[in-house]
Amino acid sequence: MVLETAAVQRLCQQNTPAQVELLEALRLRWLVPTEQRSTDAATVAAWDEAFHQTLVQAAGNAELARVHQDVTERIRIIRRLDFLQQLRIDATYEEHGKILQAILARKPDQATLLLRSHIQASQVEVRKITLHQVYMAQRIAPSA
Repeated sequence: MVLETAAVQRLCQQNTPAQVELLEALRLRWLVPTEQRSTDAATVAAWDEAFHQTLVQAAGNAELARVHQDVTERIRIIRRLDFLQQLRIDATYEEHGKILQAILARKPDQATLLLRSHIQASQVEVRKITLHQVYMAQRIAPSA
């Protein structure tokens, strides 16, 4: 969250051709009509990861992008749990769209707040799924 919010702050303050190109690619993927959205969990999970990586990359700090990539690789399996329900896929489209709109409007405080809320919502959902899976495993496991 720290790396991404720093990147978003920076994106809202800069406007290089490279940033415009990267943000436009994100806009074309996430700001689409509902009927054009993917419902495939694996696809959306990969796109979600790319969204977050692109935000950091677009900020223009190679070291920040490298560290973010390392963190992303470590949490990939956990992050993908967030896309087991269609409701979370839909929410991701909505949340990414709002984050992008705030960045494109150069509203750093709004973009940061939206990004934090998005990440926190994802963390809550993953935590619920993980706890449910542990509960189900305990119910199925034979007593020792």
